[in-house]
Amino acid sequence: MDQMTTAPASAQEQDHPGPVTARWKTERDRLDAEIAERGVDWDQPRSIYWNAACGPEAGADFAAIRARVRRYADFAPTFEAVARRREARAAAADAAGDLITSRDNHYMAALHWGAAQWPIHADDEVNRFYHRRKRDCFRRYAELADHRMEQVTIPFEGHHLPAWFHLPPGYTGGQVPTVIAVPGMDSFKEATVALYGDRFLSRGYAVLAMEGPGQYEARMLGVPMTVEGWTRAGTACVDWLLHRPEVDPDRIVLSGISFGSFAGTLAAAYEPRLRACAVMNVCHQPGWKSAFGKASPTYKMRFMYMSGHTDEAEFDRFARSLDLSAHVDRLAMPYLVAAGERDELSPIEHTRKLLRSVPGPKRFVVYQDSRHSIGGVPSTNLGPFAPTLVADWISARLRGEEFTSEEWYIDASGKVTPSALN
Repeated sequence: MDQMTTAPASAQEQDHPGPVTARWKTERDRLDAEIAERGVDWDQPRSIYWNAACGPEAGADFAAIRARVRRYADFAPTFEAVARRREARAAAADAAGDLITSRDNHYMAALHWGAAQWPIHADDEVNRFYHRRKRDCFRRYAELADHRMEQVTIPFEGHHLPAWFHLPPGYTGGQVPTVIAVPGMDSFKEATVALYGDRFLSRGYAVLAMEGPGQYEARMLGVPMTVEGWTRAGTACVDWLLHRPEVDPDRIVLSGISFGSFAGTLAAAYEPRLRACAVMNVCHQPGWKSAFGKASPTYKMRFMYMSGHTDEAEFDRFARSLDLSAHVDRLAMPYLVAAGERDELSPIEHTRKLLRSVPGPKRFVVYQDSRHSIGGVPSTNLGPFAPTLVADWISARLRGEEFTSEEWYIDASGKVTPSALN
């Protein structure tokens, strides 16, 4: 791995690069006040789900991050500082021949570098520097990982989509089921498969951890987010997987989280070779009106960057195309949706309405009182753990088990009450 070089002027020292919205200009002080009060997780529990991917050793990293981030401008420099510390520890472990320690620290460093990219909505040198560090650290992790994995490129409309292809630990040959994993707006392919105890690898599945149109490296490679692009992204992934001798062609599924619930649903609707599709933390409201108009203004700016827009009025016209209702009538495969009852980014009545147009078998799992990121309330603590529920549901579909189309309501006691979808 190349030696770490000095970063360009830090993100903290720059004005906000990339698209800027009217709400960003008028609500910036309010946003910083909210971050000062609530910390780095003011809008999403990112320090929790990134910590979960890294494992228990990273707990101290995220405790320090939560203590230090007190305004939006603190975000990237704070993650950068922690990434540098982890990368230095990884290099020292390499020099000492402590390869397990090197492996773990390279993984954690890669995730911190990727997290530092999140608030940068431009392909500037700071963003590209963070990306190079993330990529180099993750490549070294891949060399030392406890399972076979490789960096791959998926041909896509004259460009390519970047991905990591993971095989389950202990793989010795033959064909295995495969999950195409679509991350959210805030996350990236390197954070998709956990350092330890990954829910899909541990079940014996391969994982294609990809970034599709508009996401992180794909956006840097010239593939912006479009609805039309995502209607073809699933097919590109399946076509690529069918050339892999490790992949069982009859047992390929898709799983998406947050933005991935929107993009993954589009991809699945146009790819009938998928055995099933499961999504959680939904983004199903037409036009994303709540996410762009009521939630943190960073959502809209990030989506403008993902879609290649700098003019807010033009983006508002583009946002009208963010509507799944014209697409889901093609979704004939088993479809699972898990959502929070009080989702602030996509009120669940939009998901319930959408499901009426889905012709295939479906299950809608609603967690009482949970917000967009499912968790942190009694229904999620006492009821089925949502990521595990998704993995087990996928396993049942891969075994060929039938199921009843219905809604599950998980209440504060953890009790699951089924009812007819309406």
